[in-house]
Amino acid sequence: MVETRKEAALFVVHYHEIALKGRNRRHFEQLLAQRLRDALGREAVVRLLHGRILIEVPADREEEARERLARVFGVAYFARVWRAPVDMEAIAGLALALLAGHQGSFRVSARRANKRLPFTSPEAEREIGARIVAATGWPVRLKGADAEVFVEFYENEAWVYTSRQRTPGPGGLPVGASGKVVVLASGGIDSPVAAWRMAKRGARPVYVHFHSYPHTSLDSLRKTEAEIEVLARWHGPARLYVVPLAGVQEEVFAHSPERYRTLLYRRFMYRIAERIAAGEKAGALVSGDALGQVASQTLENMNAVQAAVKMLVLRPLVGMDKTEVIAEAQRIGTYEISILPQQDCCSFLEPKRPATRSTPEQLERAEARLDVEALVDKALAAMEVRRVGI
Repeated sequence: MVETRKEAALFVVHYHEIALKGRNRRHFEQLLAQRLRDALGREAVVRLLHGRILIEVPADREEEARERLARVFGVAYFARVWRAPVDMEAIAGLALALLAGHQGSFRVSARRANKRLPFTSPEAEREIGARIVAATGWPVRLKGADAEVFVEFYENEAWVYTSRQRTPGPGGLPVGASGKVVVLASGGIDSPVAAWRMAKRGARPVYVHFHSYPHTSLDSLRKTEAEIEVLARWHGPARLYVVPLAGVQEEVFAHSPERYRTLLYRRFMYRIAERIAAGEKAGALVSGDALGQVASQTLENMNAVQAAVKMLVLRPLVGMDKTEVIAEAQRIGTYEISILPQQDCCSFLEPKRPATRSTPEQLERAEARLDVEALVDKALAAMEVRRVGI
């Protein structure tokens, strides 16, 4: 039997995708348990049990714990639960207390981690349900019930909660399960959503932001930091590499055709980000590109820009339209920051008529008069690194 500290709130956490991991399942479970500890802090007690995770937090931190649990990747759902002895009358009484004020149909769903108990899950459901019906007269409805009572039997006790206490989590995989990625963060709407989506798949984001100060303001950098502060509530603190790009842009302006400028800027960004990724031992770069959204994001131009690096470039938003991206940005909490005015680095010396269908060979010829490696080295030498997040 698992003991509970006095004046503690008890939560049970369930996961779905992790449960399908076969031989690697234990590793993912332990990683999720650690992410929960990171999110909840030292006062929380996190116990990895059979197929679920039990969490105790001080009673005065219950609401804060709910908010934090809802942002931990890997959590399918969680519930505030109450303990009861393995006694159908006691369980039904607790369920009635949790359903106070309810009117309408209900159902009972039971699960047994302890298969040695002298009853099956369906038998427990019928016994508990019969007692609730006897006390209230509520109808039982197995599909589409107005309320559901959940009973989880673990060892010699039961955890009871209802659909009122059950909260969905973000799902996905715990951060760190899929390695590390370097996200090109512009301060706009798209890149925070791309980073969030990669974190949901278990990748830990490291960020790189390019600016053209003093030719443009540092508004985009301030916005990027604020966006990462919000994202850190989901994936934890992160490193932000801040890279000046103005020197690269001035050389491109002086020595390359105007129509290719934006694409050449982006090729340099990818090269610099690839070098950062090598130092971070990251496995991929991440861009907020969406197909056809702007001139640089045609199939031809994305291919021509990506050809500048050997590293995998991931584009989590590539098939989304702007309306979908905005809705997701609003849901994760970055949208209001992203729409603040800014001058991003690509607005400096921007071409009037950008190329929409370039090839790698055309961009290589456009770079022929540039000392590419020296420009990359110079930008990296002027780079600074910041730590952002709670």
